[in-house]
Amino acid sequence: MDLRKLKKLIDLVEQSGIAELEITEGEERVRIAKFSASLAQTPVFQVPAQVSQATTPASNNVAPAPEPTPTVEGHVVKSPMVGTFYRSPSPGAPVFAEVGQNINEGQTLCIIEAMKLLNEIESDVTGTITRILVENGQPIEYGQPLFIIANA
Repeated sequence: MDLRKLKKLIDLVEQSGIAELEITEGEERVRIAKFSASLAQTPVFQVPAQVSQATTPASNNVAPAPEPTPTVEGHVVKSPMVGTFYRSPSPGAPVFAEVGQNINEGQTLCIIEAMKLLNEIESDVTGTITRILVENGQPIEYGQPLFIIANA
């Protein structure tokens, strides 16, 4: 499939209300999926709400200040692509990484499936996994945090 046609298909998905488009021409097959922040299941951080009740009419036109985001201790491994997150190489196989596990730089943490290709995601630091931020089989976005690793 030529690049111009692919670009038109991407533009079509971006401009339309559809979330996914799959086209097959002969032996070539292309799947384009659009994930928005509202569709993705992102981790929820508990932050105490600070509610203030103002009585002046002018304060009704002012947007509330955003709540502070929690700070994360350690190195965050982010997704290098859009796809589907898998913790193990196949169903029923042991997972690549668990919370509390010591890992080395270059060790496989997970697999991301993108367009029927399985991409191993490796750790870029040595340390201990403190959190896994996504569930097995969950669709993920580019740049979405996957793991938090405490540096050794």
